Parts: sequence; structure tokens; C-alpha cells
Amino acid sequence: MKKEENKKAEEKEKNTKDLEAKCEEYLNGWKRERADFLNYKKDEIERIGQLVKYANEEIILKLLPVLDNLCLAVKHIKDDGVLQIKKQLEDFLAKEGIRAIETSGKHFDPATMEAIEKADQAPNLTETSAKTNMVVEEIQRGYTMHEKVIRPAKVRVAK
Repeated sequence: MKKEENKKAEEKEKNTKDLEAKCEEYLNGWKRERADFLNYKKDEIERIGQLVKYANEEIILKLLPVLDNLCLAVKHIKDDGVLQIKKQLEDFLAKEGIRAIETSGKHFDPATMEAIEKADQAPNLTETSAKTNMVVEEIQRGYTMHEKVIRPAKVRVAK
């Protein structure tokens, strides 16, 4: 009788250990899935934040040619009204995180600039000041939106 009770007790203990191992396995699986879900949730929040951040990009890109034309008008017509409108548009764009890409006197940067042509000599520069791969003229101003290039600057580069 004692042997039988020992055998049943051993069986119960083995079953208990098997069940504990399964419970531990299920708990670890649940913890992994929970961590995966939290990571997914964090990634989705970040993705939605990026979508919201750049939601106005298409509208801004449509406004940039208007700003280009205002800049041309200011160069040719010294009118305070046109200058004021240009300033208002630039202020609005600055509030939206839009910044002009500086090209004057800079080395050509393919990440922010597009080379339209190579120039032998820069207009308004002496031969010695026009160095290789230096921007000698800005053809069209480029812009960034929250540090992302939305329109590269079109430039003429020294040979």
C-alpha cells in the first residue's frame, strides 16, 4: 500500500511540475507578446506623430513658387508692399518649421542641393575665389521642413 501511495504522490508531483512548467512557459509567452505590443504601440504613436508633423508638406510645396515669384518681384521692384507680403509669407513658413537652405559661399552638398550646371567662373567672383565644388550661384532656393529637405536648392557649381 505504501508503494502505491508513493507512486501516486510521485505522479502528482510530476504532474504539478509539468503544470508549473507550462504555466511558466505561457507566462513568458504572454510577457513577450505584451512587450511586442508595447513596442508596436510606441512605433505607431511615433509614425502618427511624423504624419502630423509633415501633413502640411504638400501645401507648403505649392506655396514655395509664390514665394519664389515674390523674391523675384522684390529684386526688380523696390515696393514696400511687395516686400511686406514677402516678409509675411516668410514669417508664416518659419512658424511652420520651414527654413531656407543656405548655399552662398558653401561647398556643394548633394543631400540639400541639386547641381544644375558646372560653371567655369562664377559671376561676381574672381578666378581665385571660385574653388572646385563651391556653389557659385543659387538658381532656385531650397527649403527644409523640420530638418527634412522638401525642395533641394538648385545651384551652379564651380568646376
